[in-house]
Amino acid sequence: MNTSFPNADAATFDDLHADGPQAGNDLNLDMILDVPVALTLEVGRTRMPIRNLLQLNQGSVIELERGAGEPLDVFVNGTLVAHGEVVVINDRFGVRLTDVVSPAERVRRLR
Repeated sequence: MNTSFPNADAATFDDLHADGPQAGNDLNLDMILDVPVALTLEVGRTRMPIRNLLQLNQGSVIELERGAGEPLDVFVNGTLVAHGEVVVINDRFGVRLTDVVSPAERVRRLR
């Protein structure tokens, strides 16, 4: 689905939210706030032949194109929305967002 938003480069969340400055608009985001989305955290990627893939077993190490300590990418429904770093909180992994992609940049990447 490819949706165009007029003046998307200047739009902010407040402009689109029913309680924001343009509350007279028919758009009401409260209707979609509970819609689940797929959140993907990408540490890195690599390509390998099927022969090498079939030789993997427990303890195998796969080298990624991204170096240790580099930020990971955060995708929502396949769209890059932020970069972050892995953190450990109470013996659980988490992600601290270090850079959020601007709404204008996200719209530009959709085209």
